[in-house]
Amino acid sequence: MSSAPSSPSLDSLFSRRSELTGGDPPISVLMAKAIAEPNLISLAAGFVDSGSLPCDLVREATERVLGDPQRGRTALQYGTTAGFAPLRQLLIERLARQDGVTPHDGLARTICTAGSNQLLQLVTEALLDEGDVVLCAAPTYLVYLGTIAGVGGVSVSVATDEDGIVPEALDETLQGFRDRGEIERVKAIYCVSYFDNPRGTSLAPHRRAEILEIARRHSVAGPIRIIDDLAYRDLRYDGGDSPSFAALDPAGEHVIVAGTFSKSFAPGVRVGWGVMPKELAIRVERLKGNVDFGSPHLNQMLLHELLASGAHERQVDRLCATYRTKRDAMLAALETQFGNDTEVRWVRPDGGLYVWLTLPESVDAGPAGRLLDAAVAEGVLYVPGQYCYAADGAEVRRNTIRLSFGVQSPERIGDGIAALAPAGPLNARSAVRTRKDDGRSGKEARTR
Repeated sequence: MSSAPSSPSLDSLFSRRSELTGGDPPISVLMAKAIAEPNLISLAAGFVDSGSLPCDLVREATERVLGDPQRGRTALQYGTTAGFAPLRQLLIERLARQDGVTPHDGLARTICTAGSNQLLQLVTEALLDEGDVVLCAAPTYLVYLGTIAGVGGVSVSVATDEDGIVPEALDETLQGFRDRGEIERVKAIYCVSYFDNPRGTSLAPHRRAEILEIARRHSVAGPIRIIDDLAYRDLRYDGGDSPSFAALDPAGEHVIVAGTFSKSFAPGVRVGWGVMPKELAIRVERLKGNVDFGSPHLNQMLLHELLASGAHERQVDRLCATYRTKRDAMLAALETQFGNDTEVRWVRPDGGLYVWLTLPESVDAGPAGRLLDAAVAEGVLYVPGQYCYAADGAEVRRNTIRLSFGVQSPERIGDGIAALAPAGPLNARSAVRTRKDDGRSGKEARTR
């Protein structure tokens, strides 16, 4: 008598790719905590300030687009996979004004997407096979680490300091791959050059040239691309702008820039964009065609109207004023609560949405430590810094925290930092020493 066929294992029912990212993404876990505790002061999520969302500007732009029957019908129809050509042209012109250099053949190399995360996803799919490597800062944007893992890639972190990725460390890491005969695995170097997520620091302009030169020198088995994520470039509160990597590579041989309007305008618009090497743009467009054959056309036409009318720049000015106040409130609260603790340091950002907090070496601020649960019990939530490090490469610093000042009011920010102070291990105070802020751009303000 034959036995009944065995039931398939759960893993066999789904694709390998669906399992590559592991468990639930860290952000999903933190959001679940926030939902379970609705009274928590969340200094975790990198959301934008709800009160400053530009309802009036979007309504006026919508009326102008839909009020013209011809434009309205065009906006409500399918567009092209690469995106609304007039918007792409404006994006190239804007990048050229910011950088002082016009990208060669820029329109053909520019693609619009549903936010910059889709752009990063498509670029990563186009560049990486399983086992291929992307080098990242230590720490870096935690969502992109999941994107790399999701296509079977490997993220390797490179040491950083207050000026971003250390070129010597990058050179040493790449030389190690060459010495092992594995340099063909390295496909890209990922940078968040302006007020990065999570540290809030910017990559020093002179280092951009050094990093591109290092990438070119080690491109012996094919080009090693630089992915320059410009998500926070517009959110500058102090100092002047500096050219992106694109200005160093106008022909588009090595550099990919990724931009978004989620932080500088409104995330609900869901418009991102990228400028990349032409042969890569062709492949990204093909991949995108298989996904959605074009991001929402109405959104792109609205963004074009907002940029062309100057409404976007007015919103940027408004946001910068709002976030500058919030940043200053968080820095003042940190000074009040931890100013006399010689073992607690933080970075003073010149822009962006984040402050990076470094705690005593003995404190584990991650999910396995006591601090996170203690903080939630006190009524405040943060992002453990360890989530922002690749599993391979530079040391994972578990005594770090990412704090976001984007969502909460200045008063709630102060309350949240005050709630963090008594959360367990941070009770112990070291010898009293007053911090002297040296005022340097993007430097760690509490160097001991």
